[in-house]
Amino acid sequence: MEMEIMRILPLQIRRLFERLDMDWDRLQEIRLRVHKPVILQYGEKELFLSGHGFLTGEQSLGYVTGGEEMKEAVEYISNYSRYAYEEEMGQGYITIRGGHRVGLAGQLVRERGATKGMKYISCINIRLAHEVIGCGTWLLPYLQGEQGLYNTLLVSPPRGGKTTLLRDLIRLLSDGEGMDRAYTVGVVDERSEIGACFRGIPQNTLGCRTDILDGCPKAEGMMLLVRSMAPEVIAVDEIGSEDDMTAMEYAMHCGVHILATIHGADWEELQRKSAMVKLFREQFFGRYVVLGHHPGMVQGIYDGAGTPLCGPCKALVQQDRKKVV
Repeated sequence: MEMEIMRILPLQIRRLFERLDMDWDRLQEIRLRVHKPVILQYGEKELFLSGHGFLTGEQSLGYVTGGEEMKEAVEYISNYSRYAYEEEMGQGYITIRGGHRVGLAGQLVRERGATKGMKYISCINIRLAHEVIGCGTWLLPYLQGEQGLYNTLLVSPPRGGKTTLLRDLIRLLSDGEGMDRAYTVGVVDERSEIGACFRGIPQNTLGCRTDILDGCPKAEGMMLLVRSMAPEVIAVDEIGSEDDMTAMEYAMHCGVHILATIHGADWEELQRKSAMVKLFREQFFGRYVVLGHHPGMVQGIYDGAGTPLCGPCKALVQQDRKKVV
């Protein structure tokens, strides 16, 4: 991970990173903005990279990214060929080796009403891809019943860990780990965050029975998978549109189980979402898992009727042991 990130940083910023005494597993984001200090999301803290090679909470001590350094970073990220990455840049991000996602902001280049690329890039957000193998194991007993798998919706605010949990559940279902049987899983990875594909190959571990559509709109991808890959489970991240809901209903009526995520601060906010009204009324989802504001925290687990099955808890996943407190 360290080498993959270091190679896309401007030389001077790279040298400052080399001086840091830092646990790379705790680093979540690196944000570069022209004429602004470099900001890191490190664990649960937002910190500035100082010009002397240490992390600080003082903005005034932060190293300021220059315009030429931003151009340098873009050259590294696009492997010195911005034209080859023009389409990805027009979508606002590039996925690099290791599955790390680099978000870009600047002036969009539009032609005949369609976005063709981006220029004058002034902001870069490097989101580091982290896998937490085993973080979903404790949840499996809640997702299975006498009739098999429940359609399940994972709910959390930003940085709540829903995509990390979704990724591990896909792996567990696909490999049949901790279950009575394994499932063929189809993944629609619209923003390359689940599988973190690099040149079409998933960089994350999704199991041996998983088929992935990378960079495909969710609604379109769900329809394609049902028609072409005969999945038993379809997994999607961050549903929300009416088209998403229609595609999920179609898949469910075809006998496919759904494993999905959605943004939401808590159970009450989820119930207020207009797009969820019909799904609640007809109980399409048999399980709702509401995560907290920090990775690993669980606010509650609910059945399709909204009955609590599990109150607040903290899922502690370590390398050699797993438990729920």
